Amino acid sequence: MGFLKSMEDKYPLLDSIFQEFCGSRGIYTVEDFLIHDLNALILSAEKKPTSERLKQGIDQLLSIVNGIHKPWLNGVELLNDAQQNKQTLSLAYEGIDPFLHGALREGFVTELVGPSSSGKTQVCLQAAASVAKRYADRVAYIDSGNSFSAPRIAHLVKRASYSAPKQDNNEALHIIMKNIWCYPVFDIFSLFDVLHQLELKLKSQIFSARLLIVDSFSSLIIPLLGGNGPYGHALMISAGNLLKKIAHEYNICVLVTNHMVAGEGGSPKPALGESWKNAVHVRLLLSRDQETNICTSTVVRHPSVAAGNQVKFKICDS
Repeated sequence: MGFLKSMEDKYPLLDSIFQEFCGSRGIYTVEDFLIHDLNALILSAEKKPTSERLKQGIDQLLSIVNGIHKPWLNGVELLNDAQQNKQTLSLAYEGIDPFLHGALREGFVTELVGPSSSGKTQVCLQAAASVAKRYADRVAYIDSGNSFSAPRIAHLVKRASYSAPKQDNNEALHIIMKNIWCYPVFDIFSLFDVLHQLELKLKSQIFSARLLIVDSFSSLIIPLLGGNGPYGHALMISAGNLLKKIAHEYNICVLVTNHMVAGEGGSPKPALGESWKNAVHVRLLLSRDQETNICTSTVVRHPSVAAGNQVKFKICDS
């Protein structure tokens, strides 16, 4: 829902006085409000000369949040939504699509986790190229580590179109590249800003997209975890919920990447902990043979494929 300031025109109780009160406590967005201690906020409001109006503002903001919650849906409604609105998209890697019953699912958040150089970014670039080419729809690519490469995507597109005349290939490449929108972000707050802008454009139908990529999600969250107590964890969960909301409400495939950290005994494990594992619908563990470029995808979490199942595919570098 974004910044409190953007809500003032529609909700007069969220005026400059309310915003100043919230801002003095580090609350600038709806997400900030949701992770704040509500009882402490009310106690602080009661000490102000405008306490009644401030508490009315708090109540109104809670009502707004509660009002956006979706009603309960029965199994028939959920099945119809899945069959009619949630399609699967191809990654254009041989073997992956049938293995996963469709590589990318609309309405789902799919996570690629693996060590450095395991092929996570390459798969993201392939996904962007494949969706923009096959479905002629937009891809939003949020890049947190300067890993987005337009030349690499162009190379992937050209490889798949080599049999066509050169002029046709060039025209197709131009159209495909225009459908891939890249947004560089370098902290979690910039990510929230971009996601809220994207959601607003999707809601107003001035922008459409089939795929949203966040590469790498973990690099934005890791600096806030550990010494920051529950604050970083709350931001992580809030970002995950926002990604799931965008995926579900606008029938978008969301693809995020995560890296590995040292676990017990030094063995590697996915970063961000168990709570994040439950925030995604699909988790795929990637490993890669650097000599052959053969990548192995192991299912860790999937609604219709058993955990532990594996598929191998070959990735190409430009």
